[in-house]
Amino acid sequence: MEDGAQPVFSFGIIADIQYADIEDGLNFLRTRKRFYRNSIQLLRNATRRWEEQRVRCVLQLGDIIDGFNKSHDTSEQALDTVIGEFEKSFADVHHVWGNHEFYNFCRETLLASPLNSAAKAGNGSDLIADDIYAYEFSPAPGFRFVLLDAYDVSLIGREENSEKYKRSVKLLQEHNNNPDLNHPPVFHGMEQRFVKFNGGFSKEQLLWIDEVLTLADQKQERVTVFSHLPVHPNATDPICLAWNYEAMLSVLRFHKSVVCFMAGHDHDGGYYIDESGIHHITLEGVIETRPDSNAFGTVYVYEDQMVLKGNGRISDKVLKYP
Repeated sequence: MEDGAQPVFSFGIIADIQYADIEDGLNFLRTRKRFYRNSIQLLRNATRRWEEQRVRCVLQLGDIIDGFNKSHDTSEQALDTVIGEFEKSFADVHHVWGNHEFYNFCRETLLASPLNSAAKAGNGSDLIADDIYAYEFSPAPGFRFVLLDAYDVSLIGREENSEKYKRSVKLLQEHNNNPDLNHPPVFHGMEQRFVKFNGGFSKEQLLWIDEVLTLADQKQERVTVFSHLPVHPNATDPICLAWNYEAMLSVLRFHKSVVCFMAGHDHDGGYYIDESGIHHITLEGVIETRPDSNAFGTVYVYEDQMVLKGNGRISDKVLKYP
């Protein structure tokens, strides 16, 4: 900072590592190269830098390993490899779940795995009902982090006999008539989000975050929300949006405590500051980052703003509070 102010704390941020011990490949549309094996080296670059910077914690925004691990029967091995890299750092790592977590593991397995980081919240909340993987905690006095479960309502994140799965099938079939629901509907625009690899937030989760933010308003806290799926159409390609993004936006905009929403999923990244002054940041994905570059950031949190210092594909940003 030019005025010499010291940050209250700092944290690391990274998304879409998608590690697999396989040869390089292409994305779903076959338009971008994916560097599966090298993603672990880019994670290593990040953890070393965070160690030097003495960050308070790290937020991993989902898709920690790639779905190809499932077909190679290497899901557990790949997860152990990536978790091993994170554990070399002294900082607590808080994990968000993305679609690739559910390609590799069922919800019950994830809840019993190292990817369930809710216990690290300490002074925050336990998981809410119905195995919804969402929790909140305070990384420092006056600040609060909220982690969301963007696959609470989904096909890939719920058992086929569950009500949420059945509702998800009905929703997708109303908007997408393709035999393969991973292909977006023929309509352009926001309808493209109705694909199998996305999901949404249940009423229970929306009510929960509304209560969390109401309390944060009363305490005059600054809140950053984390999700695998973005929720603002100007911060991502429409095909990567949460199904009911409008419902989540409506909750966020009602609370003056919310300053930032960080997500992954869209490997190209994105940024938009909405009419409420909330910064919507979509992080560029590690998996499509060349070996000679990087894709991680460190966020320095001050009393009046946050400063994102990016590395490689991630650019610097000054995030003034609303």
